[in-house]
Amino acid sequence: MLRFFKIIPSLLFVFTFVQCKKESESKTKLVPKNEVTYAKGFSIIQYEGYSVVKVSNPWPKANNTYTYILKEKNGRIPDSLKRFTTVTVPLKTIVVTSTTHIPSLEMLGVENTLVGFPNLNYISSEKVRTLIEAKKIKELGTNQSLNTEVLIELQPEVIIGYGLDNSNPTLDNLEKNGLRVLLNGDWNEQTPLGKAEWIKFFGALYGKQNQANEIFSKIEKEYLNTIEIAKRSTSKPTILAGDIFEGKWYLPSGTSWGSQILKEANSNYLWQETTGTGSLALSFETVFEKAKNADFWITSGQFTTLKQMLDANPHYAQFKAFQNKNIYSFAGKKGKTGGVLYYELAPNRPDIVIKDIVKILHPELLVGYKPFFFEKLK
Repeated sequence: MLRFFKIIPSLLFVFTFVQCKKESESKTKLVPKNEVTYAKGFSIIQYEGYSVVKVSNPWPKANNTYTYILKEKNGRIPDSLKRFTTVTVPLKTIVVTSTTHIPSLEMLGVENTLVGFPNLNYISSEKVRTLIEAKKIKELGTNQSLNTEVLIELQPEVIIGYGLDNSNPTLDNLEKNGLRVLLNGDWNEQTPLGKAEWIKFFGALYGKQNQANEIFSKIEKEYLNTIEIAKRSTSKPTILAGDIFEGKWYLPSGTSWGSQILKEANSNYLWQETTGTGSLALSFETVFEKAKNADFWITSGQFTTLKQMLDANPHYAQFKAFQNKNIYSFAGKKGKTGGVLYYELAPNRPDIVIKDIVKILHPELLVGYKPFFFEKLK
């Protein structure tokens, strides 16, 4: 009997030890959760050995959600997920189709995995241009007519595509030829940080989730910090944006990412109350009536001098911002082959864009800072 009572404490100790060990293991076990905060068009849920990426809004009014399985080495995919496109990560070769994809590759240090791109002249990144000059990246034609023969020869592990609507025959044809296409909807995000967060999409493809999270966190911190700095200004200058192209004045809608940056830089963008997913297309008369006395004018990438503007349309001189030479443009910063750097990098780095705008509108708040994208037209 005495021996029995001696055994009980021992058994209780073993049971308690095992139970504590199980609880400890359960606390350290990976808990699936969406890693995306600001972006509305995709989610990433990481499991043990694989991740599930869902792209729900690759273009306006998309009618499908696209699910991709990113399988790690020796990872096991549940039978219920095997019907979806599966990619083994980390990637070794990739094709992207928008210049906005390039900065993510460069920030993650994997630009050397890029093997093809449509219209190489659009790329401004110095690192990627070096690879192009070394003939390590193939020309693929245009997005509307990607060179299928070259792509089949390259056999990239993944093609990152995008569409403007629900009809994408070129991408459908690539899939019919056995190539893996993953859709990217960064361009369709309506918030600055939502666009920038798509670096996590590429981080998952390269097994660099932690690095992507760190990069985005720094961008987020700088962006939000600059907003707080902008609030210190007591002035709120009025802003005109865009200019005329093919008979229409194009400028950001009030719910676009560009409009939000202007607003968060503590300005009064004159069309910030409008709605829409892209640009507004207005007549000269409509714009002039509302913005003739605007304090600042942020133009598109068409012009690098005031003379170019006047040559294009002499009526630009009627605006107060033109008369006071308060016009800024991002057109001056180009890559070796003429690509405008802003179109490539700005969606990925809203922290830089908002700093530029705050410096332009409230120069006293960012002493010593020099705008990166924007220059005052002369």
